Amino acid sequence: MFDKNTKSDYALLGKTNRIIEGTQIKGDIISPVDMRIDGEVVGNITCAGKIVLGHKSNVLGDITCKSIDVEGKFEGKLEAEGLLSIRKTATIRGDVFASKLAVEPGAVFEASCEMRKKQ
Repeated sequence: MFDKNTKSDYALLGKTNRIIEGTQIKGDIISPVDMRIDGEVVGNITCAGKIVLGHKSNVLGDITCKSIDVEGKFEGKLEAEGLLSIRKTATIRGDVFASKLAVEPGAVFEASCEMRKKQ
């Protein structure tokens, strides 16, 4: 009925990876916890939790995550299992797959979008 969590699963609760403004990363990122990106990433990101792309973020690559809140710039393929929230300061270009989509007026959304049922 309930998933059996290991001690390491509990150790990850409340943890967030941060890439601060001014940081530039070239390469792929795999994160078992939530992420906040305020810097620049050129590469693919796989996250088991939620991602927040801050308003000064710039990401070029593919993202796979549970949910994502975009305030900055993203170009590539984005796959969100749950909600994709696009803020008014966001610019998204590429291909988007999500089960829920929220777009604020003023956002730049130049992408193909496919809505999928949450699994």
